[in-house]
Amino acid sequence: MKIIVFLLFVYSIPFQAHSFTQEKRDKLLGNLIKKALETYHYRSLVIDDSISDIAFKEYLDRLDPGKQILLQEDVKRLEKFKKKMDDEMLTGNFSIILEGSKIMDQRLKQIEKWRGEFFGKKFNFDLDEELELDPDKREFKKDLSALKDLWRRIFKQATLSRYLALTDEQETPVKEDMKKKVKKKKKKVEKKLSDKELREKAKKSISDKYKKFFQRLMDETHDDHLERFFNAIANVYDPHTNYLPPRRKEDFDIDISGSLEGIGAVLQEDGPHIKVVSIVPGGAAWRQKDLEVDDIILRVKQGKSNEEVDLVDMKVDDAVRYIRGPKGTTVILTVRKLDGTRKVIPIIRDVVEISASFAKSSVITHKESNLRLGYITVPKFYRDFDGDGRNCTDDVRRELERLKKNKVDGVVLDLRNNGGGALEDARQMSGLFIKKGPIVQIRDHRGKVDILEDDDPTVTYNGPLIVMVNRFSASASEILAAALQDYGRAIIVGNDFTHGKGTVQAVLNLNQGPIPKLFGGDMGALKVTIQKFYRIIGSSTQIKGVSSDVMLPDRFANSKSREADLDNSLPWDRIPPRPFSPWAGKRVDIKTLRDRSSKRVQKDNRFAKILQMTEYIKKRNEDTTVSLNIKKVIAEDKENKKISEKLKITEEEKKIQVSHFEESIKGLEKINPGEEKQWEKDFAQRKEEWVKNIRLDVELEEAFHIMEDIYNLQNNKKLSAIK
Repeated sequence: MKIIVFLLFVYSIPFQAHSFTQEKRDKLLGNLIKKALETYHYRSLVIDDSISDIAFKEYLDRLDPGKQILLQEDVKRLEKFKKKMDDEMLTGNFSIILEGSKIMDQRLKQIEKWRGEFFGKKFNFDLDEELELDPDKREFKKDLSALKDLWRRIFKQATLSRYLALTDEQETPVKEDMKKKVKKKKKKVEKKLSDKELREKAKKSISDKYKKFFQRLMDETHDDHLERFFNAIANVYDPHTNYLPPRRKEDFDIDISGSLEGIGAVLQEDGPHIKVVSIVPGGAAWRQKDLEVDDIILRVKQGKSNEEVDLVDMKVDDAVRYIRGPKGTTVILTVRKLDGTRKVIPIIRDVVEISASFAKSSVITHKESNLRLGYITVPKFYRDFDGDGRNCTDDVRRELERLKKNKVDGVVLDLRNNGGGALEDARQMSGLFIKKGPIVQIRDHRGKVDILEDDDPTVTYNGPLIVMVNRFSASASEILAAALQDYGRAIIVGNDFTHGKGTVQAVLNLNQGPIPKLFGGDMGALKVTIQKFYRIIGSSTQIKGVSSDVMLPDRFANSKSREADLDNSLPWDRIPPRPFSPWAGKRVDIKTLRDRSSKRVQKDNRFAKILQMTEYIKKRNEDTTVSLNIKKVIAEDKENKKISEKLKITEEEKKIQVSHFEESIKGLEKINPGEEKQWEKDFAQRKEEWVKNIRLDVELEEAFHIMEDIYNLQNNKKLSAIK
């Protein structure tokens, strides 16, 4: 987009190319960002004192996210800049940065002295003490004495956690030949450490970790400070609007995928922690299955190394450097699950296996039914605009044709965990199931509304249709689900509602035009929310997402992982609806489907486990204080593991049968010459995993029963008894 060019001439910034200074560059950058936000963001807010007031709190949260460095008096010193951040953008004189850096440097040097003092002694793990982990429940400390006691507890809790982890690892070492994907090697027998040695090792490890952490904070560059300042203002507009300094421009979403060999996960900072926000379809973690959304990555270790790196309080871009690595090497992650249990997960790094993330299908049956169900999963909305032209719409069309030849009685389209992708495929794929008409409305920052329509009157599949969604179905997934629901074409089955991301972002290059080039250096980029999605009935998918017609229990119900959980998200609203012709096919009473599904869910032991786990996680999330008493911590860990194991869904009830896999997938794969044998081996393993996952999928099994009800109702057959 070349929309920045004209901005470069609206400022009277006197300069000579040879007399370029940092202050003049900062002034230009601040003016560019301010003008771009005010001109192109969907909200059309003017950056003034009121915005500065809100941005100041965001700046404090970024400067000291854990409320563990600044004192109350420090916050008061910075409050004089509360209504001046907007002015400083224009002048390039960032006084708040200078003052904040000075205060942080002073406090960090003091805390570093305490580190030497505390780690020079033994920690007493027999005392009944606690530590509050949630920064939102903390206050900035009143004085140095209170701050010192906070850090004593932080150091103590980290050391205790590391000691217990080392003890667990020594008792149950990680196997490096995980799933027989790497060659077995003779393991060097390591000396078993005594309890005293384990404690000393834990203490030294945590001491070294915090020494590096404090040094890293004190070594922050001018660009680090500018990024914090500009993003404090940008995030007032909405959580998806960010300034991207030069070093982040190419990798702004920290996506460990594509040509970068790694585990295939998207990470972000969550207070002092590194949290998994999505798993990349086709990546190593996606195939390995143990790493999940909302997992907190505590530590990382390389496969052949004994050295473990603590990721707590580490920036996400630094953490990524430890997790990425060459294809074929093993990285070992220690994560904390939603239920509070810790898990050691070995993952063999790989490039994202694109073919594994393509749409695929199977015919599934049930041992208690004669129904044949076509099942299609779409991990993401992919489209190759530059290569061979492959896209998910054509692939789903091909799968539908195959399923029709296999005479299925209904189709389930699975969009669970599909975070979106090409908007064009949300439009075209909707057209596979309806005749023609509007699919989605898109309004820009000027209020102009565009309509994306399906203009192809052909219908690839006109039979009974269920679309499965969950809280991680976002963006393009929500557009497709909403369109099929509005037309009355499909029954939406899933959690209460989808993710709720109904906005569009553009990345604006701040280097366009002659002035930045004349100044020298890279200005970076600005990711700006410029548009919003609306359903054809007029309501936005933002915040509220798409509500399910038939709701199933959600094991992530107490996880803050939706758009509504983000600060400053754009609100839900409505615009005028568009005329369209609803689906003229057979309809069924949704209330009947809902009531019958609810009765089945209540009788199913597996759904009971999901509900119990949801309640258990809710209680754990509400209790954010941790004990520093070793006996209590060990007892809590044992209880967590016991409950987690008890509520795990196992292979105890396999009622789904799977067929029609190989012919559906093999014809779509590309096999490189000389790799046929390895491909066959990998394919066999993927098939085994695919079948196992389907047979254990309790939500899919319930979708099968719902489809059976739909089929019987449409064909005037007697509904089966609910067992």
